[in-house]
Amino acid sequence: MAELTFALPELDGLEADALIVGTFSTPDGVRLAAGGDAADAALDGRLLAALTAVGATGNEDDVVKLAATGSSPVPVVVATGLGPAPDDGQAPAPQAVARAAGAAVRALGGKARVACTLGLAGGDGAVAELAAAAGEGALLGAYAFGAYRSGDGAKTAPPGLVTVLVPDPEAEELAAAGRRAGVVAAAAALARDLVNTPPNDLPPAEFARRAEEACLAAGLEVEVLDEDALAAAGFGGVLGVGSGSQRPPRLVRIRHAGTGPRVALVGKGITFDSGGISIKPSAGMDQMKADMAGAAAIVAVMTAVAGLDLPIEVTATVPMAENLPSGSAYRPADVLTMYGGKRVEVLNTDAEGRLILADAIVRACEDSPGFLIETSTLTGAQRVALGDRTAGVMGTEALRARVVAAGERVGDDMWPMPLPGYLRPNLDSKVADIANVAGDRSAGMLVAGVFLREFVAEGVEWVHIDVAGPAYNNGRPWGYTPKGATAVPLRAILATLEDIAGGG
Repeated sequence: MAELTFALPELDGLEADALIVGTFSTPDGVRLAAGGDAADAALDGRLLAALTAVGATGNEDDVVKLAATGSSPVPVVVATGLGPAPDDGQAPAPQAVARAAGAAVRALGGKARVACTLGLAGGDGAVAELAAAAGEGALLGAYAFGAYRSGDGAKTAPPGLVTVLVPDPEAEELAAAGRRAGVVAAAAALARDLVNTPPNDLPPAEFARRAEEACLAAGLEVEVLDEDALAAAGFGGVLGVGSGSQRPPRLVRIRHAGTGPRVALVGKGITFDSGGISIKPSAGMDQMKADMAGAAAIVAVMTAVAGLDLPIEVTATVPMAENLPSGSAYRPADVLTMYGGKRVEVLNTDAEGRLILADAIVRACEDSPGFLIETSTLTGAQRVALGDRTAGVMGTEALRARVVAAGERVGDDMWPMPLPGYLRPNLDSKVADIANVAGDRSAGMLVAGVFLREFVAEGVEWVHIDVAGPAYNNGRPWGYTPKGATAVPLRAILATLEDIAGGG
Protein backbone atom coordinates (compact mmCIF):
# COMPACT_ATOMS: atom_id res chain seq x y z
CA MET A 1 0.00 0.00 0.00
CA ALA A 2 1.19 3.53 -0.73
CA GLU A 3 2.60 5.78 1.99
CA LEU A 4 1.17 9.27 2.54
CA THR A 5 3.27 12.29 3.54
CA PHE A 6 2.83 16.09 3.56
CA ALA A 7 5.31 18.70 2.34
CA LEU A 8 5.62 22.40 1.54
CA PRO A 9 4.45 23.54 -1.92
CA GLU A 10 7.96 24.16 -3.22
CA LEU A 11 9.15 22.29 -6.30
CA ASP A 12 12.83 22.96 -5.72
CA GLY A 13 14.21 19.87 -4.05
CA LEU A 14 10.93 17.97 -4.39
CA GLU A 15 11.69 14.32 -5.15
CA ALA A 16 8.77 13.14 -7.26
CA ASP A 17 8.25 11.38 -10.57
CA ALA A 18 5.02 13.27 -11.28
CA LEU A 19 3.13 16.32 -10.02
CA ILE A 20 -0.67 16.32 -9.82
CA VAL A 21 -2.52 19.61 -10.32
CA GLY A 22 -6.25 20.29 -10.31
CA THR A 23 -8.33 21.76 -13.12
CA PHE A 24 -11.88 23.13 -13.30
CA SER A 25 -14.30 23.21 -16.19
CA THR A 26 -15.76 26.63 -17.05
CA PRO A 27 -17.87 27.98 -19.93
CA ASP A 28 -14.66 29.52 -21.25
CA GLY A 29 -12.67 26.30 -21.09
CA VAL A 30 -10.33 24.58 -18.64
CA ARG A 31 -8.98 26.53 -15.67
CA LEU A 32 -6.19 25.74 -13.23
CA ALA A 33 -7.18 25.23 -9.60
CA ALA A 34 -5.26 26.98 -6.84
CA GLY A 35 -1.99 25.23 -6.18
CA GLY A 36 -1.15 24.82 -9.85
CA ASP A 37 0.82 28.06 -10.03
CA ALA A 38 4.14 26.43 -9.09
CA ALA A 39 3.78 23.87 -11.86
CA ASP A 40 2.76 26.60 -14.27
CA ALA A 41 5.81 28.68 -13.34
CA ALA A 42 8.08 25.69 -13.77
CA LEU A 43 6.68 25.35 -17.28
CA ASP A 44 7.36 29.03 -17.97
CA GLY A 45 3.68 29.93 -17.71
CA ARG A 46 2.64 27.58 -20.52
CA LEU A 47 0.73 24.93 -18.56
CA LEU A 48 -2.79 26.22 -19.21
CA ALA A 49 -2.08 26.78 -22.90
CA ALA A 50 -0.68 23.27 -23.20
CA LEU A 51 -3.72 21.75 -21.48
CA THR A 52 -6.07 23.68 -23.75
CA ALA A 53 -4.11 22.57 -26.80
CA VAL A 54 -4.47 18.88 -25.96
CA GLY A 55 -8.19 19.16 -25.19
CA ALA A 56 -8.28 19.07 -21.38
CA THR A 57 -11.76 19.88 -20.08
CA GLY A 58 -11.49 19.97 -16.28
CA ASN A 59 -14.46 17.62 -16.02
CA GLU A 60 -14.40 14.86 -13.43
CA ASP A 61 -12.26 11.91 -14.56
CA ASP A 62 -10.52 14.11 -17.14
CA VAL A 63 -6.85 13.20 -16.63
CA VAL A 64 -4.16 14.63 -18.90
CA LYS A 65 -0.43 13.85 -18.62
CA LEU A 66 2.16 16.27 -19.96
CA ALA A 67 5.91 15.89 -20.16
CA ALA A 68 7.44 18.75 -18.20
CA THR A 69 10.27 20.66 -19.83
CA GLY A 70 12.36 23.69 -19.14
CA SER A 71 13.05 24.42 -15.49
CA SER A 72 10.65 21.88 -13.99
CA PRO A 73 12.30 19.50 -11.49
CA VAL A 74 9.40 17.05 -11.94
CA PRO A 75 9.36 15.15 -15.25
CA VAL A 76 5.56 14.72 -15.61
CA VAL A 77 2.64 17.01 -14.80
CA VAL A 78 -0.79 15.40 -14.45
CA ALA A 79 -3.87 17.61 -14.68
CA THR A 80 -6.92 16.02 -13.06
CA GLY A 81 -10.46 17.37 -13.38
CA LEU A 82 -12.43 18.63 -10.39
CA GLY A 83 -15.58 19.38 -12.36
CA PRO A 84 -17.37 22.76 -12.63
CA ALA A 85 -15.53 25.66 -11.05
CA PRO A 86 -17.08 26.67 -7.69
CA ASP A 87 -18.29 30.18 -7.06
CA ASP A 88 -15.54 32.70 -6.38
CA GLY A 89 -14.06 32.24 -2.94
CA GLN A 90 -15.47 28.73 -2.44
CA ALA A 91 -13.41 25.58 -2.21
CA PRO A 92 -14.22 22.50 -4.26
CA ALA A 93 -16.13 19.71 -2.53
CA PRO A 94 -13.82 17.34 -0.62
CA GLN A 95 -15.19 14.33 -2.46
CA ALA A 96 -14.48 15.98 -5.83
CA VAL A 97 -10.89 16.41 -4.63
CA ALA A 98 -10.70 12.80 -3.44
CA ARG A 99 -12.01 11.44 -6.74
CA ALA A 100 -9.68 13.67 -8.75
CA ALA A 101 -6.68 12.54 -6.71
CA GLY A 102 -7.66 8.91 -7.13
CA ALA A 103 -8.15 9.27 -10.88
CA ALA A 104 -4.74 10.91 -11.25
CA VAL A 105 -2.93 8.28 -9.20
CA ARG A 106 -4.60 5.48 -11.17
CA ALA A 107 -3.09 7.01 -14.32
CA LEU A 108 0.43 6.96 -12.87
CA GLY A 109 1.26 3.27 -12.91
CA GLY A 110 5.01 2.81 -12.96
CA LYS A 111 5.70 6.11 -11.17
CA ALA A 112 7.05 5.38 -7.71
CA ARG A 113 6.68 8.85 -6.14
CA VAL A 114 4.00 11.42 -6.86
CA ALA A 115 3.30 14.87 -5.43
CA CYS A 116 -0.15 16.41 -5.32
CA THR A 117 -1.28 20.04 -5.12
CA LEU A 118 -4.98 19.28 -4.60
CA GLY A 119 -4.81 20.13 -0.92
CA LEU A 120 -4.28 23.71 -2.06
CA ALA A 121 -7.17 23.67 -4.54
CA GLY A 122 -9.36 25.76 -2.25
CA GLY A 123 -6.88 28.60 -2.02
CA ASP A 124 -6.42 29.84 1.54
CA GLY A 125 -9.49 28.06 2.87
CA ALA A 126 -10.25 24.45 3.85
CA VAL A 127 -6.64 23.33 3.30
CA ALA A 128 -6.70 20.64 6.00
CA GLU A 129 -10.02 19.21 4.82
CA LEU A 130 -8.96 19.15 1.17
CA ALA A 131 -5.52 17.77 1.99
CA ALA A 132 -7.17 14.93 3.94
CA ALA A 133 -9.52 14.25 1.02
CA ALA A 134 -6.65 14.34 -1.49
CA GLY A 135 -4.59 11.98 0.62
CA GLU A 136 -7.38 9.45 1.14
CA GLY A 137 -8.44 9.58 -2.51
CA ALA A 138 -4.86 9.13 -3.69
CA LEU A 139 -4.28 6.13 -1.43
CA LEU A 140 -7.56 4.55 -2.55
CA GLY A 141 -6.53 5.13 -6.17
CA ALA A 142 -3.12 3.56 -5.57
CA TYR A 143 -4.59 0.06 -5.45
CA ALA A 144 -3.91 -2.84 -7.77
CA PHE A 145 -4.66 -6.54 -7.46
CA GLY A 146 -1.75 -8.42 -8.96
CA ALA A 147 -1.70 -11.65 -6.98
CA TYR A 148 -2.44 -13.77 -10.05
CA ARG A 149 -0.32 -11.94 -12.65
CA SER A 150 3.03 -13.35 -13.64
CA GLY A 151 6.08 -11.33 -14.66
CA ASP A 152 7.55 -8.06 -13.46
CA GLY A 153 4.78 -5.62 -12.60
CA ALA A 154 7.05 -2.67 -11.81
CA LYS A 155 6.11 -0.84 -15.02
CA THR A 156 2.44 -0.78 -14.07
CA ALA A 157 2.63 -0.82 -10.27
CA PRO A 158 0.80 2.07 -8.57
CA PRO A 159 2.83 4.76 -6.79
CA GLY A 160 4.31 3.75 -3.46
CA LEU A 161 4.65 7.29 -2.07
CA VAL A 162 2.11 10.12 -2.25
CA THR A 163 3.13 13.58 -1.02
CA VAL A 164 0.35 16.13 -0.57
CA LEU A 165 1.63 19.71 -0.72
CA VAL A 166 0.31 22.00 2.03
CA PRO A 167 1.29 25.34 3.64
CA ASP A 168 2.12 23.73 7.00
CA PRO A 169 3.08 20.05 6.85
CA GLU A 170 3.48 19.92 10.65
CA ALA A 171 -0.11 20.96 11.40
CA GLU A 172 -1.62 18.70 14.05
CA GLU A 173 -4.83 18.11 12.11
CA LEU A 174 -2.84 16.83 9.13
CA ALA A 175 -1.11 14.19 11.23
CA ALA A 176 -4.49 12.86 12.35
CA ALA A 177 -5.88 13.06 8.81
CA GLY A 178 -2.89 11.23 7.39
CA ARG A 179 -3.18 8.49 9.96
CA ARG A 180 -6.88 8.03 9.30
CA ALA A 181 -6.36 7.99 5.52
CA GLY A 182 -3.80 5.23 5.94
CA VAL A 183 -6.12 3.16 8.12
CA VAL A 184 -9.04 3.57 5.69
CA ALA A 185 -6.93 2.75 2.64
CA ALA A 186 -5.48 -0.36 4.29
CA ALA A 187 -8.97 -1.56 5.23
CA ALA A 188 -10.25 -0.89 1.71
CA ALA A 189 -7.32 -2.81 0.23
CA LEU A 190 -8.11 -5.77 2.51
CA ALA A 191 -11.77 -5.78 1.45
CA ARG A 192 -10.87 -5.44 -2.23
CA ASP A 193 -8.27 -8.20 -2.05
CA LEU A 194 -10.73 -10.59 -0.44
CA VAL A 195 -13.44 -9.93 -3.02
CA ASN A 196 -11.03 -10.08 -5.97
CA THR A 197 -9.61 -13.45 -4.86
CA PRO A 198 -10.91 -16.29 -7.09
CA PRO A 199 -13.49 -18.50 -5.38
CA ASN A 200 -11.38 -21.65 -5.77
CA ASP A 201 -8.86 -20.03 -3.43
CA LEU A 202 -11.39 -18.54 -1.00
CA PRO A 203 -13.76 -21.20 0.31
CA PRO A 204 -15.47 -20.42 3.62
CA ALA A 205 -12.71 -21.95 5.75
CA GLU A 206 -9.99 -19.92 3.99
CA PHE A 207 -12.09 -16.75 4.13
CA ALA A 208 -12.50 -17.31 7.85
CA ARG A 209 -8.76 -17.93 8.26
CA ARG A 210 -7.84 -14.73 6.44
CA ALA A 211 -10.40 -12.74 8.41
CA GLU A 212 -9.06 -14.18 11.66
CA GLU A 213 -5.47 -13.42 10.67
CA ALA A 214 -6.21 -9.80 9.74
CA CYS A 215 -8.31 -9.14 12.83
CA LEU A 216 -5.92 -10.76 15.28
CA ALA A 217 -3.12 -8.68 13.78
CA ALA A 218 -5.27 -5.60 14.46
CA GLY A 219 -5.66 -6.57 18.11
CA LEU A 220 -9.26 -7.77 17.91
CA GLU A 221 -10.91 -10.75 19.58
CA VAL A 222 -11.90 -13.48 17.10
CA GLU A 223 -13.96 -16.67 17.34
CA VAL A 224 -14.46 -19.02 14.38
CA LEU A 225 -17.32 -21.54 14.39
CA ASP A 226 -16.82 -24.56 12.10
CA GLU A 227 -19.55 -26.82 10.78
CA ASP A 228 -19.71 -28.88 13.96
CA ALA A 229 -20.03 -25.80 16.16
CA LEU A 230 -22.68 -24.38 13.82
CA ALA A 231 -24.68 -27.60 14.04
CA ALA A 232 -24.41 -27.73 17.81
CA ALA A 233 -25.64 -24.14 18.13
CA GLY A 234 -28.47 -24.55 15.59
CA PHE A 235 -27.39 -22.26 12.76
CA GLY A 236 -29.83 -23.85 10.32
CA GLY A 237 -29.69 -21.10 7.72
CA VAL A 238 -25.90 -21.14 7.36
CA LEU A 239 -25.77 -24.94 7.35
CA GLY A 240 -28.65 -25.25 4.88
CA VAL A 241 -27.14 -22.88 2.36
CA GLY A 242 -23.72 -24.51 2.67
CA SER A 243 -25.00 -28.08 2.45
CA GLY A 244 -24.46 -28.42 -1.30
CA SER A 245 -20.73 -27.70 -1.16
CA GLN A 246 -17.94 -30.05 -0.12
CA ARG A 247 -16.31 -26.99 1.45
CA PRO A 248 -18.27 -26.45 4.68
CA PRO A 249 -19.51 -23.13 6.06
CA ARG A 250 -18.12 -20.98 8.82
CA LEU A 251 -19.26 -18.15 11.07
CA VAL A 252 -16.76 -15.61 12.36
CA ARG A 253 -17.30 -13.43 15.42
CA ILE A 254 -15.03 -10.39 15.82
CA ARG A 255 -15.06 -8.01 18.80
CA HIS A 256 -13.60 -4.58 19.51
CA ALA A 257 -13.90 -4.03 23.25
CA GLY A 258 -14.65 -0.34 23.56
CA THR A 259 -16.54 1.23 26.44
CA GLY A 260 -19.09 3.36 24.60
CA PRO A 261 -22.32 2.44 22.79
CA ARG A 262 -22.70 -1.16 21.67
CA VAL A 263 -22.94 -1.75 17.90
CA ALA A 264 -23.44 -4.99 15.98
CA LEU A 265 -22.22 -5.49 12.42
CA VAL A 266 -23.31 -8.27 10.06
CA GLY A 267 -22.13 -9.03 6.51
CA LYS A 268 -23.13 -11.62 3.93
CA GLY A 269 -20.29 -14.00 3.09
CA ILE A 270 -21.37 -16.23 0.19
CA THR A 271 -17.96 -17.11 -1.24
CA PHE A 272 -19.56 -18.25 -4.50
CA ASP A 273 -23.22 -18.24 -5.46
CA SER A 274 -24.33 -20.56 -8.25
CA GLY A 275 -27.94 -20.18 -7.11
CA GLY A 276 -27.93 -23.73 -5.77
CA ILE A 277 -30.70 -25.97 -7.11
CA SER A 278 -32.39 -22.79 -8.41
CA ILE A 279 -29.29 -22.33 -10.54
CA LYS A 280 -28.46 -18.98 -12.11
CA PRO A 281 -27.96 -18.44 -15.86
CA SER A 282 -24.29 -18.95 -16.72
CA ALA A 283 -23.90 -15.46 -18.18
CA GLY A 284 -22.35 -13.25 -15.53
CA MET A 285 -22.03 -16.04 -12.97
CA ASP A 286 -18.30 -15.35 -12.71
CA GLN A 287 -19.19 -12.15 -10.85
CA MET A 288 -20.75 -14.24 -8.08
CA LYS A 289 -17.32 -14.50 -6.46
CA ALA A 290 -18.23 -11.02 -5.18
CA ASP A 291 -21.25 -12.31 -3.27
CA MET A 292 -19.15 -12.13 -0.12
CA ALA A 293 -18.43 -8.40 -0.55
CA GLY A 294 -20.63 -7.48 2.41
CA ALA A 295 -18.69 -9.81 4.68
CA ALA A 296 -15.37 -8.54 3.31
CA ALA A 297 -16.42 -4.96 4.05
CA ILE A 298 -17.43 -5.85 7.61
CA VAL A 299 -14.16 -7.69 8.31
CA ALA A 300 -12.24 -4.71 6.94
CA VAL A 301 -14.34 -2.22 8.94
CA MET A 302 -13.39 -4.07 12.10
CA THR A 303 -9.68 -3.66 11.33
CA ALA A 304 -10.29 0.08 10.81
CA VAL A 305 -12.24 0.35 14.07
CA ALA A 306 -9.25 -1.19 15.83
CA GLY A 307 -6.77 0.97 13.92
CA LEU A 308 -8.62 4.13 14.98
CA ASP A 309 -9.38 2.69 18.45
CA LEU A 310 -12.95 3.97 18.37
CA PRO A 311 -14.42 4.32 21.89
CA ILE A 312 -17.38 2.04 21.25
CA GLU A 313 -18.01 -1.68 21.59
CA VAL A 314 -18.36 -3.24 18.13
CA THR A 315 -19.03 -6.93 17.48
CA ALA A 316 -19.23 -8.37 13.98
CA THR A 317 -21.05 -11.59 13.14
CA VAL A 318 -19.99 -12.83 9.69
CA PRO A 319 -21.60 -15.97 8.18
CA MET A 320 -19.72 -17.65 5.31
CA ALA A 321 -20.97 -20.36 2.95
CA GLU A 322 -20.72 -21.57 -0.63
CA ASN A 323 -24.04 -22.05 -2.46
CA LEU A 324 -23.70 -24.95 -4.91
CA PRO A 325 -26.05 -27.61 -6.37
CA SER A 326 -25.36 -31.24 -5.49
CA GLY A 327 -27.04 -34.32 -4.12
CA SER A 328 -26.69 -32.91 -0.62
CA ALA A 329 -27.87 -29.39 -1.44
CA TYR A 330 -30.91 -27.84 0.16
CA ARG A 331 -33.98 -27.77 -2.10
CA PRO A 332 -36.98 -25.61 -2.92
CA ALA A 333 -39.74 -26.69 -0.50
CA ASP A 334 -37.27 -27.50 2.29
CA VAL A 335 -37.98 -25.98 5.69
CA LEU A 336 -34.96 -24.72 7.63
CA THR A 337 -34.95 -24.18 11.38
CA MET A 338 -33.01 -20.98 11.86
CA TYR A 339 -30.83 -19.94 14.76
CA GLY A 340 -33.30 -18.93 17.45
CA GLY A 341 -35.96 -21.40 16.31
CA LYS A 342 -37.92 -19.64 13.59
CA ARG A 343 -38.73 -21.90 10.60
CA VAL A 344 -38.34 -20.74 7.02
CA GLU A 345 -39.81 -22.39 3.94
CA VAL A 346 -37.30 -22.25 1.08
CA LEU A 347 -39.05 -21.40 -2.18
CA ASN A 348 -35.91 -20.39 -4.04
CA THR A 349 -32.38 -21.52 -3.16
CA ASP A 350 -30.97 -18.48 -4.96
CA ALA A 351 -32.40 -16.30 -2.18
CA GLU A 352 -29.72 -17.72 0.09
CA GLY A 353 -28.11 -14.57 1.42
CA ARG A 354 -31.08 -13.63 3.57
CA LEU A 355 -30.98 -17.10 5.15
CA ILE A 356 -27.43 -16.87 6.43
CA LEU A 357 -27.99 -13.23 7.39
CA ALA A 358 -31.08 -14.16 9.42
CA ASP A 359 -29.00 -16.56 11.52
CA ALA A 360 -26.32 -13.92 12.01
CA ILE A 361 -28.78 -11.15 12.89
CA VAL A 362 -30.43 -13.23 15.61
CA ARG A 363 -27.04 -14.12 17.06
CA ALA A 364 -25.91 -10.49 16.89
CA CYS A 365 -29.02 -9.31 18.71
CA GLU A 366 -28.24 -11.64 21.62
CA ASP A 367 -25.46 -9.19 22.53
CA SER A 368 -28.13 -6.50 23.16
CA PRO A 369 -26.71 -3.88 20.79
CA GLY A 370 -28.18 -0.42 20.52
CA PHE A 371 -27.45 -0.40 16.78
CA LEU A 372 -27.19 -3.11 14.14
CA ILE A 373 -25.69 -2.43 10.70
CA GLU A 374 -25.87 -5.17 8.08
CA THR A 375 -24.63 -5.08 4.50
CA SER A 376 -24.90 -7.55 1.65
CA THR A 377 -24.97 -8.04 -2.09
CA LEU A 378 -28.52 -9.20 -1.58
CA THR A 379 -30.77 -8.60 -4.59
CA GLY A 380 -30.57 -8.04 -8.32
CA ALA A 381 -33.57 -5.79 -7.73
CA GLN A 382 -31.23 -3.25 -6.11
CA ARG A 383 -29.37 -2.90 -9.42
CA VAL A 384 -32.62 -2.62 -11.35
CA ALA A 385 -33.91 0.12 -9.05
CA LEU A 386 -30.75 2.11 -8.32
CA GLY A 387 -28.05 1.01 -10.75
CA ASP A 388 -24.47 0.02 -10.06
CA ARG A 389 -23.26 2.99 -8.01
CA THR A 390 -26.09 3.66 -5.56
CA ALA A 391 -26.80 1.39 -2.59
CA GLY A 392 -30.32 0.91 -1.23
CA VAL A 393 -30.64 1.53 2.52
CA MET A 394 -33.53 0.18 4.59
CA GLY A 395 -34.28 -0.07 8.29
CA THR A 396 -35.30 2.11 11.21
CA GLU A 397 -35.69 5.70 10.11
CA ALA A 398 -33.10 7.38 12.36
CA LEU A 399 -30.26 4.97 11.65
CA ARG A 400 -31.14 4.80 7.97
CA ALA A 401 -30.83 8.59 7.73
CA ARG A 402 -27.55 8.53 9.66
CA VAL A 403 -26.01 5.93 7.33
CA VAL A 404 -27.18 7.71 4.17
CA ALA A 405 -25.73 10.98 5.47
CA ALA A 406 -22.42 9.24 6.25
CA GLY A 407 -22.36 7.80 2.76
CA GLU A 408 -22.85 11.25 1.27
CA ARG A 409 -19.92 12.61 3.32
CA VAL A 410 -17.47 9.94 2.23
CA GLY A 411 -18.62 9.35 -1.34
CA ASP A 412 -20.49 6.05 -0.97
CA ASP A 413 -23.66 6.91 -2.89
CA MET A 414 -26.82 5.72 -1.08
CA TRP A 415 -30.55 6.15 -1.25
CA PRO A 416 -33.11 5.56 1.54
CA MET A 417 -35.74 2.95 0.72
CA PRO A 418 -39.00 2.07 2.54
CA LEU A 419 -40.09 -1.20 4.13
CA PRO A 420 -43.87 -1.12 3.64
CA GLY A 421 -45.84 -3.28 6.03
CA TYR A 422 -48.17 -4.40 3.26
CA LEU A 423 -45.32 -6.48 1.76
CA ARG A 424 -45.11 -8.81 4.77
CA PRO A 425 -48.11 -10.99 3.82
CA ASN A 426 -46.34 -11.78 0.54
CA LEU A 427 -43.88 -13.83 2.60
CA ASP A 428 -46.54 -15.93 4.34
CA SER A 429 -45.83 -19.66 4.13
CA LYS A 430 -48.39 -22.46 4.06
CA VAL A 431 -46.15 -24.75 6.13
CA ALA A 432 -43.69 -22.60 8.10
CA ASP A 433 -43.35 -19.28 9.92
CA ILE A 434 -42.20 -17.40 6.82
CA ALA A 435 -41.07 -18.05 3.24
CA ASN A 436 -37.74 -16.81 1.94
CA VAL A 437 -39.23 -15.17 -1.18
CA ALA A 438 -42.56 -13.72 -2.26
CA GLY A 439 -44.77 -15.14 -4.97
CA ASP A 440 -43.71 -12.57 -7.56
CA ARG A 441 -40.67 -10.39 -8.30
CA SER A 442 -42.19 -7.01 -7.56
CA ALA A 443 -40.41 -4.88 -4.93
CA GLY A 444 -37.73 -7.56 -4.63
CA MET A 445 -35.22 -5.34 -2.80
CA LEU A 446 -37.83 -4.22 -0.28
CA VAL A 447 -39.21 -7.74 0.25
CA ALA A 448 -35.71 -8.93 1.16
CA GLY A 449 -35.49 -6.12 3.71
CA VAL A 450 -38.90 -7.04 5.13
CA PHE A 451 -37.69 -10.64 5.50
CA LEU A 452 -34.60 -9.55 7.42
CA ARG A 453 -36.66 -7.29 9.66
CA GLU A 454 -38.42 -10.39 11.01
CA PHE A 455 -35.17 -11.47 12.68
CA VAL A 456 -34.16 -8.16 14.31
CA ALA A 457 -34.82 -8.01 18.04
CA GLU A 458 -37.36 -5.49 19.26
CA GLY A 459 -35.90 -2.14 20.25
CA VAL A 460 -32.72 -2.41 18.17
CA GLU A 461 -32.05 0.38 15.70
CA TRP A 462 -31.00 -1.42 12.55
CA VAL A 463 -30.15 -0.83 8.93
CA HIS A 464 -29.74 -3.08 5.87
CA ILE A 465 -27.47 -1.81 3.07
CA ASP A 466 -27.96 -3.61 -0.26
CA VAL A 467 -24.78 -3.17 -2.32
CA ALA A 468 -25.42 -5.71 -5.09
CA GLY A 469 -24.33 -3.15 -7.68
CA PRO A 470 -21.87 -0.83 -5.92
CA ALA A 471 -19.73 -3.54 -4.30
CA TYR A 472 -18.21 -4.70 -7.60
CA ASN A 473 -17.36 -2.49 -10.55
CA ASN A 474 -17.65 -4.47 -13.77
CA GLY A 475 -17.30 -1.32 -15.89
CA ARG A 476 -14.50 1.16 -16.38
CA PRO A 477 -12.57 2.55 -13.40
CA TRP A 478 -13.53 6.04 -12.24
CA GLY A 479 -12.20 8.38 -9.57
CA TYR A 480 -10.55 6.26 -6.89
CA THR A 481 -12.79 3.29 -7.80
CA PRO A 482 -10.93 0.48 -9.58
CA LYS A 483 -12.33 -2.19 -11.82
CA GLY A 484 -13.44 -5.13 -9.70
CA ALA A 485 -14.00 -4.90 -5.95
CA THR A 486 -14.73 -1.39 -4.64
CA ALA A 487 -14.93 -1.91 -0.83
CA VAL A 488 -18.34 -0.15 -0.75
CA PRO A 489 -19.85 0.43 1.84
CA LEU A 490 -16.82 0.18 4.15
CA ARG A 491 -16.22 3.93 4.42
CA ALA A 492 -19.89 4.76 5.00
CA ILE A 493 -20.12 2.21 7.81
CA LEU A 494 -16.89 3.45 9.37
CA ALA A 495 -18.11 7.06 9.20
CA THR A 496 -21.37 5.99 10.87
CA LEU A 497 -19.44 4.28 13.66
CA GLU A 498 -17.31 7.41 14.14
CA ASP A 499 -20.52 9.42 14.34
CA ILE A 500 -21.93 7.07 16.98
CA ALA A 501 -18.64 7.15 18.88
CA GLY A 502 -18.73 10.94 18.87
CA GLY A 503 -22.22 10.99 20.30
CA GLY A 504 -23.73 12.39 17.12
